[in-house]
Amino acid sequence: MFNTTAWNRLRYNVYAPLYDTVVARAFRRPRRIALGQVDWEPGMRVLLIGAGTGLDLPFLPHDIELHATDIAPAMVKRAAKRAEALRRDVECCVMDAEALSYPDEHFDAVIMHLIIAVMPDPQRGLAEAHRVLKPGGQLCVMDKFQPDEHPAGPGRRLLNQLTSALATDITRQAQPLLTKAGFQIRHDEPVLMSGLFRALLAYKPVPSKH
Repeated sequence: MFNTTAWNRLRYNVYAPLYDTVVARAFRRPRRIALGQVDWEPGMRVLLIGAGTGLDLPFLPHDIELHATDIAPAMVKRAAKRAEALRRDVECCVMDAEALSYPDEHFDAVIMHLIIAVMPDPQRGLAEAHRVLKPGGQLCVMDKFQPDEHPAGPGRRLLNQLTSALATDITRQAQPLLTKAGFQIRHDEPVLMSGLFRALLAYKPVPSKH
């Protein structure tokens, strides 16, 4: 499958100048809905993984500590410019979602919008999100998913060889991925294209005391 970290870095550097034109308006409402599910509190430390050009920034509270990462330097540069234009203090870094450089249990919330269906190994990326979240921390996801009860058929898997190289994987299922990574899903809502795109809020369970 033609979906690697190096390829994603290259293609999203190329896509960066056109990204907002293609994506911004279509996903404004889904972003707002997804971020509206989060239980925000002042002073939360929040990580945007796969932040792209920073299109989530206008919908985030101002009284949080915000970090934003993306694999493509051109995307990070545009996210930093958007943060500056919005007068937001955001730490923007080039970073691989599957190999985060943050310490364990560092964030109160992690946001992953339109990245789980793109990264080469979503299970590894979700494991990293789980690692850097504090116990009880929230994971906010918005992406396209195959229905949990219907795995992709042969035709969809064949088409996926093309779509995953150019844009996004169309075979991934939210519940199996999140559950396997150790998350518990609190909310799951269709937000676009008759449920193809869904907004999910999950959390990292607090270990039980014996």
